[in-house]
Amino acid sequence: MSTTIEVEESSKVAKGKAALLAAPRPGGWKKGIAIMDFILRLGAIAAALGAAATMGTSDQKLPFFTQFFQFEASYDNFSAFQFFVITMALVGGYLVLSLPLSIVAIVRPRAVGPRLFLIILDTVFLTLASASAASAASIVYLAHNGDQSTNWLAICNQFGNFCSQTSGAVVSSFVAVVVLVLLIVMSAIAIGKH
Repeated sequence: MSTTIEVEESSKVAKGKAALLAAPRPGGWKKGIAIMDFILRLGAIAAALGAAATMGTSDQKLPFFTQFFQFEASYDNFSAFQFFVITMALVGGYLVLSLPLSIVAIVRPRAVGPRLFLIILDTVFLTLASASAASAASIVYLAHNGDQSTNWLAICNQFGNFCSQTSGAVVSSFVAVVVLVLLIVMSAIAIGKH
């Protein structure tokens, strides 16, 4: 004699187990987009604040000078570079403040409100970042190449360190711009498939 009782599994219970195993996890791909959004925001913070810090510390004095005349290049000699430093610092600050909303999008991947708010603010700060990056890029171009028609000489032959720092800051700012564009597109896709 056996002490075990064999009970046949009903088809309803088997179907229920199969449905539980096949059911998609809550959030699914939207949660993946939200996690990628958070990671990209961290990268954009590094790019924007790095650009602001690099440009803000760009300064070079030439070794030959007299008592009354000194050759110096600094970011605050150019209003476009001052605009760049202020704007990229604002963009970096906004991205830091947007991290909690990005975390809310991870926790509640189907919530539309935080994503819509982030799209609007990302677009505003994308505009600021691209305007400041473009204005700084034009000055960096003039510093490297000059302009013969207006008799502006290229200064990068003399101020090599200054030009390399400002060029690096402009490249970093364009990285932040590209990341902001990706963030807007990803949020729009997540909202559009709601």
